[in-house]
Amino acid sequence: MRIVVTAAAFLTVGLAGQAQIAGEKRISPVETQALSSPPGEGRAIGPNRITQNDITSGALTLAEIRTAGGLMFTTPFRKADGYGDGPLGRPTLGGNGTFLRVNGLDTQTCLECHFVTSNRTNPATLGVGGAGGIGAMAMGGPTEIDVDDEAGNGYAFFNGRMINPPFLFGAGGVEMIGKEMTSDLQELKAFAQANPGLIVSLDAKGVNFGTISYDAGTDTFDTSNVQGIEPDLVVRPFGRKGEFISIRAFDVGALQFHEGMQPVEVVGENVDEDGDGVVNEILVGELSAMHVFGTMMERPGRVRGHPPQVARGRAEFVGAGCAECHVRVMQTRDRRLPLAFPEVAEDPSANVFMTINLRASSPGFRRNNQGGVRVRMFSDLKRHDMGPDLAEATGGPLDAHFITARLWGVADTAPYLHDGRALTVSEAILAHGGEGQISRDNFAALSESSQTDLLAYLHTLRVPDDPNEGVFGGDDDDDDDDDDDDDDDDDDD
Repeated sequence: MRIVVTAAAFLTVGLAGQAQIAGEKRISPVETQALSSPPGEGRAIGPNRITQNDITSGALTLAEIRTAGGLMFTTPFRKADGYGDGPLGRPTLGGNGTFLRVNGLDTQTCLECHFVTSNRTNPATLGVGGAGGIGAMAMGGPTEIDVDDEAGNGYAFFNGRMINPPFLFGAGGVEMIGKEMTSDLQELKAFAQANPGLIVSLDAKGVNFGTISYDAGTDTFDTSNVQGIEPDLVVRPFGRKGEFISIRAFDVGALQFHEGMQPVEVVGENVDEDGDGVVNEILVGELSAMHVFGTMMERPGRVRGHPPQVARGRAEFVGAGCAECHVRVMQTRDRRLPLAFPEVAEDPSANVFMTINLRASSPGFRRNNQGGVRVRMFSDLKRHDMGPDLAEATGGPLDAHFITARLWGVADTAPYLHDGRALTVSEAILAHGGEGQISRDNFAALSESSQTDLLAYLHTLRVPDDPNEGVFGGDDDDDDDDDDDDDDDDDDD
């Protein structure tokens, strides 16, 4: 659903409680009947909450599950739902008991950080599941805040993690690639164990993650040469450092950090771990519904642009070495994404309760000749050392390491980089160091016209036009394949 904000819409909101939405949909006006209780009090979730049994029993349609997940994504949680950390948790601004902004407690809803579909338009195009922009940036893990410049550096200082919220479009395809890569790497690990002393190259979908070997005498694996991934050989495609195996795992962390909402699958059923007087704040079924919603979001695509210039720009992109990490397309073997609970990181096939057809109209991935889909995300899902200029300063071993950013939709999603420091794509490219230094220098050495061609190619990478259309209006989702090719899939990269 895309919301178009205009001056007239603002007037309409103020006068009649309505907002103009693309497709002539309107938010219903304020009801005129008498209220039976104070407005805005009590729980925002419920009373008919979705359970895991509702999903696994077949009592709900796919459309109903997806809508339930979407509403969890957009619901502003209240203290009656368990919002916040209670008396045992983090401090808040001025002791107000609600928000801190630094190190979490910075939003009431997922939507507040994922709502900008395109920053390419003016005014920005808003939509559920989009990026956040600098105004929604979270400040996590602060180690030092020196606003008064007590250190005498001549500037205010903040040391922590600045989080530039990305969009979620196409997440189902990304998760599928990650799970299949994990399965491939686990098979290679088992092969190494079956062949003690053999140095096994860790290659998955054309990406090399170093080598591994097994010592039968000590019953240990040598993972010292594993690269760009944790020693457990699990691909974690979400999070700037490659931290989360799935949208579900990401949601579990985000709900706790940003909103203080505790999932039952973390703290246990009927357990009030944070002492706020609320138990069962996020049910297992509610997280499963959010997982469905997140992985069914439409994939980003491409527009044609000016064909000769785009062709030149694509050649420059490859020639500069950008495509070595920003791998343009990856192929899955299967079209059905398995959703599991509880999740087993090393075994994506464990505890699967349902699957998502990635070739259905949403998310709309295109078929390949392997029985799976093409995922044009422009990433290798591997961590790389990006040099000291981009490094965080937490003191951790991964400060300079970041998973390769997915470039699909890049034309719509300024600002760029993990902390939003780059306002343009060219600024982001020129900030590359470390493993990206050679490609950065190759770009810098191009003529102005060649740089423009390369940027024009990237400018064709767009977010979906109407993400989540129909999700909140009750339209039925269908699980059938939708294999009509479109303009953004006119090559096989």
